[in-house]
Amino acid sequence: MQDFRNLKVWRKCRELTLAVYRATVGYPEPERYGLVSQLRKAAVSLESNLAEGSSRGSDSDFRRFPYLSLGSLSELECQVILSKDLGLLTPTSFERLKARIVEIRRMLWPLVQRLTAPSK
Repeated sequence: MQDFRNLKVWRKCRELTLAVYRATVGYPEPERYGLVSQLRKAAVSLESNLAEGSSRGSDSDFRRFPYLSLGSLSELECQVILSKDLGLLTPTSFERLKARIVEIRRMLWPLVQRLTAPSK
């Protein structure tokens, strides 16, 4: 078991969650319970899965949670693209969020590989 706050990838996910919350403040009222809710839920899920998994007793117990985070990250990316296509995100906001998503994916994938590698 380890403190999730010590995971660099969790800290990056936390920054992304805060950025998503800031970016969605200006969305129109009809999207409050639609796209805004979905974006925020996916972002929170991303970091929450890592926090929950890190409290498990072993790497084998933890292994499933970064996979769940990757799923939430893909869900978030899809919703960010939709937001851009609907004109709800400025091109600059879209690029900033997309860059964070790419960075986190590059951090999560090696973690997943390390946790799923056969033990020696």
